Amino acid sequence: MSTPETAAIIFDIDGTLVDSTYHHAVAWRRAFDRNDLPIPLWRIHRTVGMGGDKLVAQVAGDDVENRLGDTLRDQWKEEYLRIKAEVAPLPGAAELVWKLSQAGYQVALASSGDPEFADEALDDLGIRADVAVLKTSDDVDGSKPEPDLIEVTLAALDGIERAVMIGDTPYDVESAGRAGLRCIGLRSGGYSEAELTEAGAALVVDAPEDLMDLDWDDYLEGTA
Repeated sequence: MSTPETAAIIFDIDGTLVDSTYHHAVAWRRAFDRNDLPIPLWRIHRTVGMGGDKLVAQVAGDDVENRLGDTLRDQWKEEYLRIKAEVAPLPGAAELVWKLSQAGYQVALASSGDPEFADEALDDLGIRADVAVLKTSDDVDGSKPEPDLIEVTLAALDGIERAVMIGDTPYDVESAGRAGLRCIGLRSGGYSEAELTEAGAALVVDAPEDLMDLDWDDYLEGTA
């Protein structure tokens, strides 16, 4: 059995540590509206978490991605900045990260979201000193559900023998599985327990606060 110092707890950010999933969905909807693309909000929500490089084509088709992909991503960021101040931490998020860090675990963040927003989350949550590694879409070519982001995160950590992923979407769960890790799913991103379990989640809870007393050894998977 590995010691905490050789074990990593890898967190997604949006919908996992901060309650931003629906803000992102609204920002995307407004970006599509600016281009006369009437995409239902529920359809957008179902793709939040897979990365903006995939989202446009997923909800609007390859033609829209080819014509307007970069424009839509720029406009999404503009719209999200208008409502970002409304985003709050999820219950227990900062406390859980601090507790894990204090226990000796290496805590890492792996987000397919915008690198600027991911970095700001460290200060918004007050966890910068507790996080060993932050990796984002800037560090990989493929976003979730591809395993690239988790693999890059693991490679940046020192002496890791076992790890587990914490995420809120089936994309997190699938990404972890492809990287050889188990994933604990949170309902805080708007997906049901059944959806997360079907994707392969080893455990499903509501929010970070529900993991305070978890026996992490039951979920850590070897990284060799």
